[in-house]
Parts: sequence; structure tokens; C-alpha cells
Amino acid sequence: MVLQNGELAPAFELQADDGNKVKLVDLRGQRVIIFFYPKADTPGCTKQACGFRDNFPVIEAAGAVVLGISPDSVDRLAKWRAKEGLPYHLLSDADHAVADAYGVWGEKKMYGRAYQGIIRSHFIIDAEGRLEDVQYKVSPQKSVEKALKQLQ
Repeated sequence: MVLQNGELAPAFELQADDGNKVKLVDLRGQRVIIFFYPKADTPGCTKQACGFRDNFPVIEAAGAVVLGISPDSVDRLAKWRAKEGLPYHLLSDADHAVADAYGVWGEKKMYGRAYQGIIRSHFIIDAEGRLEDVQYKVSPQKSVEKALKQLQ
């Protein structure tokens, strides 16, 4: 399933790195950048997460919030967030139900081996809860660049 601009963003409620629950519906009225990444504290994921961190003042000025989602445990997310000084929450999608809803859980290949995992992607959701920017299979650097361009 591939989501399209203009569709309602799939609703979710996930546990954040601080132990609290985050519901997408509670963020209505703001733009939301959601980025899906395979694994905390790996090189590509760190590049993407820190790219959003380094541009956070611009994102806030545009009235947006950032959420990172991966299948990692809450504990792993909390440690990584603290290590990198990320000013936004990371959410645990351990059963990959939200990743499935967004169409970012699928087959990947590494060293000739196929396996199931997160396909790096990001979504910008408008204040009414509709998708305004859908980016599948995006590189860590391009994810940040494209999101910032969309916010302008």
C-alpha cells in the first residue's frame, strides 16, 4: 500500500522514548514530520535524525513538530535520543503496525540476503491531518532536504 498526498494520515498511538504515549490526533492544528528509520544509533539513521535536529529551529519556525519512528525498544530510543541530543521524540513501533499502515514495512536486501524491515521514508502531515508530502525510499540526507523544502 502506498499513501498519496491529500489522504488522511493513518492514525496511531505509540510509546515515546520518555515512556509517554503519543497520539497523532493530539497533534492536529500543527504540521507533523514523521520519519521512519530502520534502527537507532546506526550511521544512516543518525545522519537523518541529526539532520532534523540541526534544522529544528527552522522546523519549529514553520509550526511543525518532528517524530521519528522505528521498531526499536523504548529504552534503546531513550539512550539514542540522549546521546545525540535530539529535541524531538522517538516512538517505538515494535510490532511494526504503524509502519505497515504507512506502507514502509517491506522487503529489503543486504549482501544478497532478503529480509523484512523499515524502508526509510518520511511524511509531512498538515494541520488538518492530511498528508502533504510523501517520500518513500528516501536517503537520510534527502529526507531532511525535502522535508525542509516542503515546509517553506
